Amino acid sequence: MASVAKDAGEIWSRLFDHRPFVQGEINFFVREFEEKRGDREVERLFKILEYSTELGQSQFDRTEQLGDCHLPSLKANLDVALSMCQRVLEKEDKTDHENKLQVNREARKAQWLKFINDMSDKCEKVDKTFEEKEEELREFYTDLEEKLHISP
Repeated sequence: MASVAKDAGEIWSRLFDHRPFVQGEINFFVREFEEKRGDREVERLFKILEYSTELGQSQFDRTEQLGDCHLPSLKANLDVALSMCQRVLEKEDKTDHENKLQVNREARKAQWLKFINDMSDKCEKVDKTFEEKEEELREFYTDLEEKLHISP
């Protein structure tokens, strides 16, 4: 029974105890960072800090002056461009609207012509059928008169 408990403990430690693997990865990362890279990252951080401090002290006032000088004219130019774009869009909307109306008119006109043509064709068929029936009735009554020997 003791060997079963020992084997179960060993199986559990192999499945769920990841400390040896994690420790190896941590050691590899530390070695990679400290030995191969050295102090490059620290030096880069100091350079960035120095550059940002320099920008904050010397360039901020200059940037503020340039902004005060040029931003109003930039805003005016943007307002003019915006109004021009708005006018172009309005003209485009009118043109598109008129084109759509014209297309719809032409479509309705074509439908109307088709309807008129269909109606005239149907009327011609009705007239033709009427004439054929009329002719059949004439022939029938003429034949009937001949058979009855009735002469007009």
